[in-house]
Amino acid sequence: MIDGHVHLEKGPLTVAYVMEMVDAAVRMGMDTLQILDHTHRFHEFEPLYTTVKARHPLQAAWLAKKGKDSLLDYHRLIEQVKALDLPIHVDFGLEVCYVPEAKSFLSDILPAYPYDFIVGSVHYIDGWLYDMPFSQELLWQKQSTDAIYRRYYALVEQMMRSGLFTQIGHPDTIKLFDWWPAYDLQPTYERLARLAKEKHLKMEDNTGCYYRYHTKDLGLNDAFLKCLLACQVDIITASDAHYPRHVGAYLREAEAKIRALS
Repeated sequence: MIDGHVHLEKGPLTVAYVMEMVDAAVRMGMDTLQILDHTHRFHEFEPLYTTVKARHPLQAAWLAKKGKDSLLDYHRLIEQVKALDLPIHVDFGLEVCYVPEAKSFLSDILPAYPYDFIVGSVHYIDGWLYDMPFSQELLWQKQSTDAIYRRYYALVEQMMRSGLFTQIGHPDTIKLFDWWPAYDLQPTYERLARLAKEKHLKMEDNTGCYYRYHTKDLGLNDAFLKCLLACQVDIITASDAHYPRHVGAYLREAEAKIRALS
């Protein structure tokens, strides 16, 4: 069993903290762990967030707390951990906040280190955060739900076509506040499933929204999951853990659901 999306960002970049994640994975019966961090943790990725910071002081204040670490320290940590005899298989990567205008920047910086995987995720709608408490006021109450969904999935599709990523993070997390569009999402799910198969992308069945935001869906929406299964897309279970106690959270249930729908 794999947990394909586990963050270090709430702790230090140390071997000891990595081992807390590894030990938690072992207790949860995982045999593979994919560790990453958001690009906003590392000051080298600051150019990704220029528009986000400029949109509103609340967003700028939130990002001001990030970007304190260096990729070089992360890379040193990866090498230290990979030299150890670990009880399970551990890979390391990044979760990249995808913005289309930064494709050239990302094309230059991402190949500079041989990550085992690179996750692309859409966290912003044209510079507006959609998943923070203040997002309700700044985004959801100012734009129509249909418009937000259409733009979100357009960005997801651009990201999938970019050629920058091996894995797509929480591809339907736009549902986290349980606001749904008036239009039918089925054609969108079908299009993205075909694209994932064509581009050989892993798609996350990510349980983070379930236990962090209390969405009705355990992971992917059933309709989306069925489309991915019908296209024989590589689906990877992921907890999106930000603390050791969340490693492997609800992944057995997610796997059981995948089997039931297959």
